[in-house]
Amino acid sequence: MTLSKVAAAIAPEADGPSGSAERSLRLLSLLANAGRALSLADLAMQLALPKGTAHRICTQLLASGFLARDVDERSFIVGPALRQLAFDTLNHGSVRGLRHEVLAELVAKVGETCNFTTLDGARVLYLDRVEAQWPLRLTLDVGAHVPLHCTASGKLFLAQMPQAARDALIAQLPLPKMTRNTIVSAKGLRAECDRIADQGYACDREEFIAGLIAVAVPVQGADGVSRAAIAVHAPVARMALADAVAQLPALRAAAARMRSLL
Repeated sequence: MTLSKVAAAIAPEADGPSGSAERSLRLLSLLANAGRALSLADLAMQLALPKGTAHRICTQLLASGFLARDVDERSFIVGPALRQLAFDTLNHGSVRGLRHEVLAELVAKVGETCNFTTLDGARVLYLDRVEAQWPLRLTLDVGAHVPLHCTASGKLFLAQMPQAARDALIAQLPLPKMTRNTIVSAKGLRAECDRIADQGYACDREEFIAGLIAVAVPVQGADGVSRAAIAVHAPVARMALADAVAQLPALRAAAARMRSLL
């Protein structure tokens, strides 16, 4: 979907550069960059709009799926239509092919499956993956979601959030026990995120699936903000966690190459 089509879908009565379409796109940009739910008052204040105007725009965006209500119905989060737009953009044409090539070369170096993920609300979204040529492997399709609290990429995304945003999200996250190693307390997850923030990478110590380990590193945009993650995962029968951590130089080199492909 092109930007012009987005504008047409969310504000068909736009009346020039300062019209409804432009204000709608600014509102979506603000909400996406905030990384958390915002109230109508927050949106109106930060966009310098009358509350009535902000309410009308939000009503249009809700109807078209670009916004959604948060658990607290007075606040808004990005909606499924905006997430789909972001997914389609990140997987567009030649850029997706170049990213896939980076992953394929990484798999050839480390010998295990590697994936490319991003944060989608309160879950991890698989944007791409390249499977290692082994009979025993985990298959997760592109577009699949996995939890934050028990995956290497998920914990990495949490760790790289501003402290206040991270604590607020952890306080609301369900923390189901996936394996005997899953971190199921908010206190334990906060401590884990502090360690990850200090060391710059995250590990899955058989926390999501028994017998499977993973190591993830961030992929930063040109502004230095982490936008995605690259991870390697493997059965412990083939790769010990220490051996996966030893692949950090290769993972970080691939992440640096991905920077221009975001």
